[in-house]
Amino acid sequence: MINLKSPSEIELMRVAGKLAADVLIMIEPYIKEGVTTGELDDICMDYITKEQKAISACLGYHGYPKCTCISVNEVVCHGIPGHYKLKQGDIVNIDVTVIKDKYYGDTSKMFIVGGKTTPLNHRLVETTQKCLYEALKTVHHGSNLMDIGDVIQKIADKESFSIVRDYCGHGIGNTFHDEPSVVHYRNKNSVILAAGMTFTIEPMINAGTWKCKVNKKDGWTVTTADKSASAQFEHTILVTEDGCEIFTIRPEEEEAGIISRIMHNRK
Repeated sequence: MINLKSPSEIELMRVAGKLAADVLIMIEPYIKEGVTTGELDDICMDYITKEQKAISACLGYHGYPKCTCISVNEVVCHGIPGHYKLKQGDIVNIDVTVIKDKYYGDTSKMFIVGGKTTPLNHRLVETTQKCLYEALKTVHHGSNLMDIGDVIQKIADKESFSIVRDYCGHGIGNTFHDEPSVVHYRNKNSVILAAGMTFTIEPMINAGTWKCKVNKKDGWTVTTADKSASAQFEHTILVTEDGCEIFTIRPEEEEAGIISRIMHNRK
């Protein structure tokens, strides 16, 4: 069963979503060659706990040891921050989930260390962001959850990229992971969306095979099976009558025309 959020719950999710987005805004200046992923995680932890007076949802979740997930190059997701020093041209995903007043905000963004990387990596990052934005445009009261996977599949296929199948978006509210499961590739999981639903869309796109493997030593780090690069973007959203509201939108996206309420132009 998919729970519809009340106006009071929606307001709490707006707050949590903005806090999560603010973490990504705050951390960007620190993402430079030579910094370790562990140092970035420490900065995020201090900001969430001391500045935002909030809680990191990741820390301690099923034993996860850090505040954020930081996934570099061929790491698909759940990269554990540690001693790795960022290098010029690395592509880095930082995934942040904040809890405030028992409600969750979940978001992630790709960063390019030094601003320049290979043409393939640039195209991968840009395509993945496009996948997220085009998926958001399909969402409105009465639309089908399947539309999300369909539009992402079309974009990825056009660029000869693959879509990770082992991980998906998820319902979210006063729990981290809830119904519905949001599949990012073409599928037959038919669910009619209703205003008041909240969930994440978080496509993970690979330059090579869609197949992944989990690190047996730490039990968390997911890499591409062929060591090709991977990228991901994520937003937490609310389904509305005529589109969706993005709880985790950042000012850079609003300035670029990715407004907080993406309108669906129904015919």
